[in-house]
Amino acid sequence: MSQTSLWQANQQNNDFAELCNALYERELRVLANLETTSVESVQGRLKSLSYYINRTANLMAQVCEQGKSPLDLDTQNATWSAKQASKLPLAGQTEQDILSWYEINALQLGLVIPVLKLDHITLDSIDRIDPDKNRVRTNASGWFSLEDVTSNSNHLTLLKPNKKVMMAACAGHCWQDNTQKNKLRPTMLSLRELLLSCAINWQDFKHPLAL
Repeated sequence: MSQTSLWQANQQNNDFAELCNALYERELRVLANLETTSVESVQGRLKSLSYYINRTANLMAQVCEQGKSPLDLDTQNATWSAKQASKLPLAGQTEQDILSWYEINALQLGLVIPVLKLDHITLDSIDRIDPDKNRVRTNASGWFSLEDVTSNSNHLTLLKPNKKVMMAACAGHCWQDNTQKNKLRPTMLSLRELLLSCAINWQDFKHPLAL
């Protein structure tokens, strides 16, 4: 092994270790503040925690190493960072723009898509396609009609993926609302969202990457 490759291996190991530490601290805080009386529920999450943290840290380090993502990795906090726009990046996100994107592109299970939640954009993924009723179901946000992007029962809005929207979602950018230019402190992505962020194909938003 050359000196250069040895240094790269050490750096990758250091990044992985820092990411794991940050993710463990974050998830333990979440569990400590969890409002539940079910011991079994907490035990179940603890049993799977090691697997998901190791997987997430490994994938985040890989994405950074590959250099194809426009995001910067903060290993100490296990977060993605990017320059925040002055307001929600909703240019080209009219209802017709969104519906046309989903109509034209062949949808796939596992495709990472953005969902608007009033003051920020979250990452979700398609887990069911219903061509008969012209709708899709996402893992966390539920069903969306492909005839009315705001018809979701949770008052969420389906967006079409593009670079600015996906970067804002991955970095947890927040604004006071979708009209005022008032940036808020970024939100922390969940483990599920961090895993989804590693499956984004930045060169082709129509095709997901395999995790």
